Amino acid sequence: MPPEIRQQPELPEDVLVLLLDWTNRSHWSEKTRPCRYCGQPTHLRDDEGRPADKTCAEAEDAQQRAQTARAYQVGTGADT
Repeated sequence: MPPEIRQQPELPEDVLVLLLDWTNRSHWSEKTRPCRYCGQPTHLRDDEGRPADKTCAEAEDAQQRAQTARAYQVGTGADT
C-alpha cells in the first residue's frame, strides 16, 4: 500500500518558514506515535523527544514567530 499523502499545514501568507535540521538520528524512533500537531502516525520526534512531523513542527514554529511579530507590532504601535 502506498504511503498516505499528508496535507501541508496552513500558514499565514506573511510568514517565513524556517526549515528544521532533523538529520540527527535522535529525531527518529522505531515506534510510531501520533504527531502532537496533526495526530497522524509518525516516526519523527522533536528536540524534546515528543512525536512530531517535521512539516508540522516547522509550521508551528512559523505561526509562533508570526504571533510574536504581531504582538511586538501592537506593543510598539508599529501597526498604526
